[in-house]
Amino acid sequence: MEEYLIIDGYNIINSWPLLIELKNDNLELARDKLIEMLQNYQGIQDINIIIVFDAHLSDAKMRTVFNQGRVQIFYTKAGETADALIERMISEIPSRSKITVVTNDWNEQRIILGKGALRMTSRELMHRLTAAEEIINSKSSNSPIKIKSIEDRLELQIKKKLEEWRRKPR
Repeated sequence: MEEYLIIDGYNIINSWPLLIELKNDNLELARDKLIEMLQNYQGIQDINIIIVFDAHLSDAKMRTVFNQGRVQIFYTKAGETADALIERMISEIPSRSKITVVTNDWNEQRIILGKGALRMTSRELMHRLTAAEEIINSKSSNSPIKIKSIEDRLELQIKKKLEEWRRKPR
């Protein structure tokens, strides 16, 4: 079963302290940081991540879509809200898929649940990302790097054959 995590990008940026601080200096930096964090999360989870940024106040005539790594990023077109696009996506993704939408908007959460998707708050997502980062850090710091010799990497049959050749009289 395919799993999708659809994120209302500006909803997250406006609720996580780190991203709020970045946004106050430079909105683009905040978006980039969110994308980077979700790329790292996606790297250890086998899920499709989609981030939707609301551009309904812009004059963009077309929706913009691009991939950054394996994370798909959408900017809505003029007059289109992120909520409307997310609702449309839920309807277009195959029904056998598990879809979770991350938003703090209570009305949007009710609509999402009515369409059969799961909901997650920005706080829950932040906890998941933090837990995933801790797992990665603990694995990398607790596992000493053991350099194996070529012999250690060989299969037993190959080792036996090489030993046979080595002992064979010339």
